[in-house]
Amino acid sequence: MTSAPYPRATAGVRGPAAHRPDAGVRTARRLHAAAAAVALTGLGWTAWHGLAQPRVALAFGALIALGEAARRRHPTTVEARDTAPVGAAGGLAYALLGDVAGAPTAHGAAQVVAVVLAATLTGALGRPPARDHLARRLLTTGFAAVCFQPLHHSGALDRWIGHGPYYAPFLLLLLALTALCDAVLAAALGRARTGGPYGPALRDELRALPGIGSAICATGAVMALAVAVAGLWALPVFCLPLLLTQLSFRRWSAVRATCHQTIASLARSTEIAGHTPPGHARRVAVLSRATGRELGLRAPDLTVLEYAALMHDIGQLSLVDPVPAGATEPLPPAERRRIALLGGAVVRQTGVPAEVAVVVERQADPYREQPLAARIVRTVNAFDDLTGDRAIGPLLALERLRLATAHDHDPQVVEALGRVLARGPDA
Repeated sequence: MTSAPYPRATAGVRGPAAHRPDAGVRTARRLHAAAAAVALTGLGWTAWHGLAQPRVALAFGALIALGEAARRRHPTTVEARDTAPVGAAGGLAYALLGDVAGAPTAHGAAQVVAVVLAATLTGALGRPPARDHLARRLLTTGFAAVCFQPLHHSGALDRWIGHGPYYAPFLLLLLALTALCDAVLAAALGRARTGGPYGPALRDELRALPGIGSAICATGAVMALAVAVAGLWALPVFCLPLLLTQLSFRRWSAVRATCHQTIASLARSTEIAGHTPPGHARRVAVLSRATGRELGLRAPDLTVLEYAALMHDIGQLSLVDPVPAGATEPLPPAERRRIALLGGAVVRQTGVPAEVAVVVERQADPYREQPLAARIVRTVNAFDDLTGDRAIGPLLALERLRLATAHDHDPQVVEALGRVLARGPDA
């Protein structure tokens, strides 16, 4: 979470949820330590034996640094994968490079790691890459290099496959394994950040592979094959399409960020008008997204959930008399449903996906008739309304929600909310 308005609530929370974030953090630390060990090994080996074929290393290093310099800083609302695809493709191409213009290469896996590390840090001057980003880059590139370079230098690759029709499929197979390795690492590091379950995070990463992941792998394979035949002049030619794709994706990301900022500003209108307490929409959105992640929602569904949570009270702008403290939970069901329908009508005019309006409209229905996102918004909204009373803490609020699971709140959503709260402010 980015904000933590609620204290840790551990009593009455079932299951080993309190231990999950610790396990995730330990996993992230192990991965960072493994990346640091790989980096030190690569740098030490290269410094001891010298840089093989400096011209080739410089060319690929410049390409990786260029890709890192063009790395976008993604908004928090956008589920970003690799923010420097040109640098990632260049690193993979160098890891899988066996020849340059028909002449065999002399660099090994250790030099690949050293060049990728130096180029990534050089391209990131002024805005250092996050540790997760750097760890993934080093571990995935090192994995590809360890799988390819020893086979190439020992001659086993020439004896088994050669440079015939099976060479390109072999590279694609290595790239597929590398992409799978990267997905596993990304899911593990993402779990450490969010505290959510590992399975949904891994599924999201695997679903993202056919997109930018496939473009990175394909470009890396094509560059390695092209340089083997045509020399280093092939690098700028074959990286240009991916660079243009990266620039286009940056513009798309900026549009997404603008859309989110517009929705957040619209959500604040109820606070400015005095209909809801300050920060209510933001708290409900943050806690709803964490609860949805705990329940295994996919990234697109989490975005819909966040937008709906931000605008769930927008229907109160149509009321002549504001609801006391903006708390809709104590209202009669018919009045809650009327406010929800008014809010859905407003949301449909904003241009957001229709699924967001459906969630807003149905948040007051009996939970068995609601989509999961509407169940989450209703439960989290009720929790925030209850904790707005200083006499009611998180534990008592959760207990009241549990007592209302016969009709108003989904028991699974209430328990997921309890697990999120049990992880404390850093969840």
